[in-house]
Amino acid sequence: MKSFFVSLMLVFSIISPASVLDYVDPFIGTGGHGHTFPGATVPFGMVQLSPDTDIKGWDWCSGYHYSDSSIMGFSHTHLSGTGAADYGEIRIMPIVGNLKTLPGPKDDPDGGYRSRFRHETEIAKPGYYSVFLDDYGILAELTASTRVGVHRYTFPKTDEAYIILDLYHRIGDMAEKAWVKIVGNDEIEGYITGGHFCGARSPHTIYFVAKFSKPFEEFGTWKVFRIEPGNRKEKLRSRSDPFVGAYVRYSTEENEKIIIKVAVSYTGIEGARKNLSEVPDWDFDRVKKEAFAAWVKELNKIEVEGKIGDKIKFYTALYHSFIAPNIFSDIDGKYIGPDDKVHSADYPHYTVFSLWDTFRALHPLFVLLQPERNVDMIKSLLDIYDQSGWLPKWYKANRFTNCMIGTHADSVIADAYVKGLEGFDLQKAYKAMLKNATKTSRCFYEARGGLKYYIKKGYVPADRVGEATSRTLEFAYDDFCIAQFAKKLGKLKDYEKFMERSKNYKNVFDRETGFMRGRKYNGRWMDENNFDPAKVYKYFTEGNSWQWTFFVVSDMYGLIGLMGGKEAFSKKLDRFFSEDSNVDGPPDITGLIGQYAHGNEPSHHAAYLYVYANEPWKTQKMVRYIMDNLYQTGPEGLCGNDDCGQMSAWYVFSAMGFYPVCPGTPYYVIGSPIFNKVVVHLNNKRDFEIVAKNNSKDNLYISRAILNDKEIKRAWINHEEIIKGTKLVFEMSAKPDFSWGLENVPME
Repeated sequence: MKSFFVSLMLVFSIISPASVLDYVDPFIGTGGHGHTFPGATVPFGMVQLSPDTDIKGWDWCSGYHYSDSSIMGFSHTHLSGTGAADYGEIRIMPIVGNLKTLPGPKDDPDGGYRSRFRHETEIAKPGYYSVFLDDYGILAELTASTRVGVHRYTFPKTDEAYIILDLYHRIGDMAEKAWVKIVGNDEIEGYITGGHFCGARSPHTIYFVAKFSKPFEEFGTWKVFRIEPGNRKEKLRSRSDPFVGAYVRYSTEENEKIIIKVAVSYTGIEGARKNLSEVPDWDFDRVKKEAFAAWVKELNKIEVEGKIGDKIKFYTALYHSFIAPNIFSDIDGKYIGPDDKVHSADYPHYTVFSLWDTFRALHPLFVLLQPERNVDMIKSLLDIYDQSGWLPKWYKANRFTNCMIGTHADSVIADAYVKGLEGFDLQKAYKAMLKNATKTSRCFYEARGGLKYYIKKGYVPADRVGEATSRTLEFAYDDFCIAQFAKKLGKLKDYEKFMERSKNYKNVFDRETGFMRGRKYNGRWMDENNFDPAKVYKYFTEGNSWQWTFFVVSDMYGLIGLMGGKEAFSKKLDRFFSEDSNVDGPPDITGLIGQYAHGNEPSHHAAYLYVYANEPWKTQKMVRYIMDNLYQTGPEGLCGNDDCGQMSAWYVFSAMGFYPVCPGTPYYVIGSPIFNKVVVHLNNKRDFEIVAKNNSKDNLYISRAILNDKEIKRAWINHEEIIKGTKLVFEMSAKPDFSWGLENVPME
């Protein structure tokens, strides 16, 4: 697949100028453990209309895996790159022949309505997907607007053309409640309730209205194994009476096309019906062109010059970065809150906040490329706070989860503010952040679990609370973010208080071993006699001590001091990247280079830390190695979960040549640009231009840097310099320059 796609691009580039869309391959990440989906969506859209090949198993969190050879239908909601499963709702499947109401198993496609397919017949572009269903001779095409999924099915000549609407089967689990109604002879409406993503206490409900371009010749419903021709309504009251759906039948001529428009809403049937106005006609190709245009607008915010393979990786990463968070409000501004009440906003309200992942690079990328949208996302977080009393950590639909540990809405909000974004209620935001840091939750949502110990002891004790050491490190970082927000608001006492608390990472650092460790309530270390930094202990989150010891992004020079100075710190990093890669832990720990795990987020900043030790050339070498070896074209092009775009955002930043090591500060650490030229078109109508002279695979080291015609010796750049409209020129070399980039990176 990889060589075919690149070869096709080479041929195409010779015969015609390539559109930016031609460099996007939505199949990247659909194999291995990437957990992406190949279907149709628009930037940040409510609808993600995509094929489902299976709905069970970790590698099917998105409903699709490239290793499969049969499709069970096309559903309208999908998560991109997550390590937990949900959505996959309102599944539609066209079939020919006998009516079937169950999908059947992958090892026996004939046992249900699923169909075999071949990857050679699949086409995936931003906003469009098509595949030929071999078992039925049907061409399936999908496109989407923000809130409407549009299907076009080209049938063979038959009197047994069925379209099935399965309301029961979801990704990860099944519907708990569902209702369907056939309206007239060209419409179906209904709802589905289900989904306990990452242990969410309550499921969410999604509503839909589906309009068909051709009147039904026959229709009916099913429940359990009972098919009822002519029945217009059916209801699933609980999982004790499973399987529910509706079907319609047609007689079709050869190559006859039937179009279905499916509008979704989380506020009700009426909301879905209003959202249907986004697609007022039956012009599938117009909707597809508008989806293409929406993606061209977003992807063209960055122009790059370089190798075709690198462009494919880059623009696919940028595409994946702009899928989530998702618009959650209807076309009239209404949305359902965590209080299960309908609210209204005059800006798009968003959901799917995977903040443990995305605070690191995705939201900083939004600050740079999507500042207005990022402000709307912060407003959405504050809406959730208004309606529930808390800022969320991992939020999907209108439901809180306790997934992950730190309160990184603090980071997202602070990062935007210190980089000059406002337009949201600053005092409310600060109040919400303070609550995260000072109040213990007494409801289902835990906020900062173990906070009372953290405040009392200066750390979370590992013999009292799970994932305690990781919590301490993340709480300390979030305290730093609150301090930066307080400082800019002029609240200097709060600033000093939270800066002091941000040093709490020192309380879980063991000077004797040189690692972060689990500490008991009585102050003694866990595993005193047999500590192994490569072991995944329960006091770490999805990682081990090697991977967590370096998460002190808010005080790197403090950590360097604890480790004995810059030389000792650099040697520790060398060991980190060269130790044996055996890790006995969760499947998220992938993409290993020594003990560095690029397939999971705690390590993402680590390659840039050599800059703090006055060895930026090692950062340049390692960042290039990661980009060249852990990102590829083809389905297995991602070394781990894309996690709502975080893995992709890392690549976007790194390929341009810089990275936000510490969100909440306005500084970016310089790595090694992979492109000869990058032009970032900023929201203020100015351009940030990066030129890498004499750049190549071997010439990966920076020997000289010139910022707006003035030579700089530092391996960092600040946000203000970028947004002013700056030209940054690097002179690249095959040999490292040990005298360049030795100036300390500012920490505030």
